[in-house]
Amino acid sequence: MTTRKRVKASEPQIVAVIASPADLNAAIALKQLPDLFELRLDSLFPITSRLEKGIFRLRAPLIITARDPREGGTGKLSFEKRSDLLLRFLSRAKYIDVELRSARKFKSLLARAQKNNICRVLSYHDFQSTPTSRSLCAKARIARSLGADVFKVATHTDLPAAVARLIDFIVHKNIDLPVSAMGMGRLGALSRLLLARSGSVLNYASLGRPNVEGQTSIALLRSALGR
Repeated sequence: MTTRKRVKASEPQIVAVIASPADLNAAIALKQLPDLFELRLDSLFPITSRLEKGIFRLRAPLIITARDPREGGTGKLSFEKRSDLLLRFLSRAKYIDVELRSARKFKSLLARAQKNNICRVLSYHDFQSTPTSRSLCAKARIARSLGADVFKVATHTDLPAAVARLIDFIVHKNIDLPVSAMGMGRLGALSRLLLARSGSVLNYASLGRPNVEGQTSIALLRSALGR
């Protein structure tokens, strides 16, 4: 039986997001590397061939994702196209991220990832609000039942109460599953710094222009983590 890799909650990781040709160039040129790069394959779809050639110049492990259009994915890619992209880059990945809502449809792909010791991130995005800590815990339990190694949540945080909900969730979650949590919106940047300090295991940063409002820089995350 394949042993599942587990992400240790005591080891917060900085993830630099590659979502454009400019991001790819910046990632290749970086002197001080993040812990991981995330390839947003839905956004990088127009340069797939170039990405395949340039991927060997990225000197940090990779998270691959091809986001569902209902959860912020670009290009309105079909499930079949997203599945093809993930399979195309799976052998290069340390993590694969699919939406919690899509986990059952991606069952065979996730099983293949597990077989190859690729950590499975099941994610949930809410661009309108931040659910209660109790609701987020319920989603985390579902993610765990579907084989997640990490549960990732990104929610809208324009108000301090929304940030507080995310912090309460990540600090007091009653489930044995590493969590990555972040805010988007007016207080998104602040939430990400606070959550990185509170135990979020994957902490996402931009390489240049932020992909969503609230995404912070690698330098600020390093500062928050005391690196």
